[in-house]
Amino acid sequence: MDGARMRAHQRRRAKSLIGSMRDFLTPLVFKQVRKAAKRRKSPRWDIHPLLYILLLTTYSCGDSLPEKFEAAKGFYVACCPKRKRPGESFSGFEKAVAKLPMPVLRALAAGIRQRVEVIFGDRWKVGGFIPCGCDGTRQTCPRTEELERRLGTFGKEGSAPTIWNTSIVHLTLGFPLCWRFGKGGKASERSHLISMLRWLPKAVLIVADAGYVGYNLVATMIAANVSFLIRMSSNATFYTETDEPLEEFREGIVYYLPKSQENAGKPPIRGRLIRVHSARHKVDVWLFTNVLDPEQLTFDTAATCYRWRWENEGFFRTYKRTLKKVVLMSRTVRLVHREAEASMIATQLLLCQGALAMPAPKTGNLPVMCSARGVLLEIRRDMAGRPHRCQPFTERISHAQRDRRLRTSAKQKREWPRRKDHTPPHPPLLLKMTDQQKAVIHNNLQAA
Repeated sequence: MDGARMRAHQRRRAKSLIGSMRDFLTPLVFKQVRKAAKRRKSPRWDIHPLLYILLLTTYSCGDSLPEKFEAAKGFYVACCPKRKRPGESFSGFEKAVAKLPMPVLRALAAGIRQRVEVIFGDRWKVGGFIPCGCDGTRQTCPRTEELERRLGTFGKEGSAPTIWNTSIVHLTLGFPLCWRFGKGGKASERSHLISMLRWLPKAVLIVADAGYVGYNLVATMIAANVSFLIRMSSNATFYTETDEPLEEFREGIVYYLPKSQENAGKPPIRGRLIRVHSARHKVDVWLFTNVLDPEQLTFDTAATCYRWRWENEGFFRTYKRTLKKVVLMSRTVRLVHREAEASMIATQLLLCQGALAMPAPKTGNLPVMCSARGVLLEIRRDMAGRPHRCQPFTERISHAQRDRRLRTSAKQKREWPRRKDHTPPHPPLLLKMTDQQKAVIHNNLQAA
């Protein structure tokens, strides 16, 4: 069954929230999840109700975890009456979650990634690439003694413990593909990205800001055959074969080689440097890519893909503000890990359901983006037992489309108090190669 027929079939049968979630949480996915779980004799909490209720608590209304648990448990029991009933108390649920191995949640995320590739395989490419943005954000945790001791603090003295979330987001469909967590003060976004390269599909184009400038990261992505488009700053040094001034440079082949790597005897990295002028912000954006053919990645496509990078920030706004994950609610390290992982899977499912329900785009047009807030409202209406009598769930969330009107004024109403003005990165350093460097490059090409 091709992608278009599969989506039409899923729209017809997804009459409820549970039915829509089953498009991604298939029996094959749960088979993989059960393989990753440690087998126990007659556990009180079966893996199916435990994972469903854990995901549904992300969507539930409530000021505390017990309130969210009661709403999610009641909805699950009503929708799955033939399944083994879950436990009654929140304390039992919390103990079951704490005993849940992390490989189970990672296997669930891997299964959903495989389903996403099958379902959206015919419409997540743009110009031959799968545009994905990579960025990170911090999430605050409660000020318990265990979390302060294990996670530490970041920033001012006495600040709350935090974790770091690095996510790779599809830039035209809006949902995350994969993510990694670390300590808020010591995590490395570049290390997270390197560890996620094995999960990325073929033909992916990683779009990142100037925080990902680095020789080791670029060399690792080239070795993994991953295309990238990264904004450069004054920390980067490039060499050209011609003596072209920086003010006149627009696009061309360059060699990336920081001084420290040159002293260590590392080879230069050959790539393409693109200079894009932003008329809105009145700055030049310098982009470095390993796609050397201008016909494969044109100047306009590169500029457009970097503008789409803001979709990554929009995803974090959905995750932290719409779903209220600025501050996690769990009070131990084991529960924080599981709450963060499960909430990311739940957000991925919400955005995937919204993207799947959107009307098919016309030929050559970009997909219609869903409104995460609109989809969440329909999910909560379903969980509260107040669905629309005539329209199925998929039909209702198909109307939750993002605002596409042309804005004539800024969205910001007033200045944020005590916020520092953003300083754009300065242009990279562009030098002419010496004869010795040309000889090194020639030798490397001969060896290759």
